[in-house]
Amino acid sequence: MNPAKRAAELLLSHNLRSLLDSVEAFLFDCDGVIWKGDKLIDGVSETLELLRSKGKKLVFVTNNSTKSRRQYAKKFNSLGISVSEEEIFSSSFAAAMYLKVNNFPREKKVYVIGGEGILQELQLAGYTGLGGPEDGEKKAEWKSNSLFEHDKSVGAVVVGLDPYINYYKLQYGTLCIRENPECLFIATNRDAVGHMTDLQEWPGAGCMVAAMCGSTEREPIVVGKPSTFMMDFLLQKFQVSTSKMCMVGDRLDTDILFGKNAGCKTLLVLSGVTNQSTLEDPSNTIQPDYYTSKISDFLHLLGP
Repeated sequence: MNPAKRAAELLLSHNLRSLLDSVEAFLFDCDGVIWKGDKLIDGVSETLELLRSKGKKLVFVTNNSTKSRRQYAKKFNSLGISVSEEEIFSSSFAAAMYLKVNNFPREKKVYVIGGEGILQELQLAGYTGLGGPEDGEKKAEWKSNSLFEHDKSVGAVVVGLDPYINYYKLQYGTLCIRENPECLFIATNRDAVGHMTDLQEWPGAGCMVAAMCGSTEREPIVVGKPSTFMMDFLLQKFQVSTSKMCMVGDRLDTDILFGKNAGCKTLLVLSGVTNQSTLEDPSNTIQPDYYTSKISDFLHLLGP
């Protein structure tokens, strides 16, 4: 390990208390931190209640674009946790907000390789989305003298996690990016894998984005973590300095890097993608401030 690089501290009672004293807002990733698939991780509900009772602001920042903020709020509530839409920042929302802050023309359309969440957030922002789940059953066939038609008014292609990705969608998105003038290529995130179920990891949005990079020979604008684009919205909304925020996540290359890039304190939990041997591997260049096994460790570390 590079001696200049400070190693992560194991979370213990004394440093947790000083962390709580110095932090006003906790930013939580969801998959691998709050839940795995549709199963809540043990002790999460009580931990969040404890932090709220101490007056901490809670924000949930997820790279999973399959749901909108409204759908995420429903998922939290179905798992017995009361979270409002205002406390959720998803990469589906970030994609819509990127278009909004960059004055994307209302008359232009957006082709979506991804889930319903992106389409919902685009609609809420006043844009027309095409594609998404309804293109999951479509087939692109190679036929002599047949032209694959695409909408020339598409001005942006948004690519996120898509369990129904197919050749039709890849061709549609590729034609838009390569042939429509100044068409934007936006990625919600580039996570390699994610806990889509509670038992194992599945290919993440990075897989779909890489396919589009291959065919378009373009690099996307990434709006999810570790890009600090979502942080600009968080700062605007909550008016809390990043030095008084703590980003809690299970991935070094997205969650922890996002927090570090923005100047937040960072806490890695080992309940998701990253394990301790990866954290301590000499080749790992991303060190969180603290690490612990899961967020419910807060409960026993703080004691009764």
